[in-house]
Amino acid sequence: MFNNKNSMSKNAPADGNSVNLIGAGTSIQGDIQSTNDIRIDGTLKGTINTKGKLVVGPSGNIEGEIHCQQADISGNVRGKIVVAELLALKATGKISG
Repeated sequence: MFNNKNSMSKNAPADGNSVNLIGAGTSIQGDIQSTNDIRIDGTLKGTINTKGKLVVGPSGNIEGEIHCQQADISGNVRGKIVVAELLALKATGKISG
């Protein structure tokens, strides 16, 4: 059952990319900087700067400035948002800034 020493590495992405997740019920105050994708289902008050994709889930709330390559907004965003490539605003998404 535990004889495979590399069982953990099989679950890791081959290219080293990972998704950073702030789950529902979690509240963070501060700035986030990442080279990978970010998904927010909780609350963030601060700045997000990522070279990847930002996903704000239906329960997600962001108050602050956002800089990203792509964004998929299903929750609430209050503040300045700068997207280099593609911004997708879903039916439940709200942006005010």
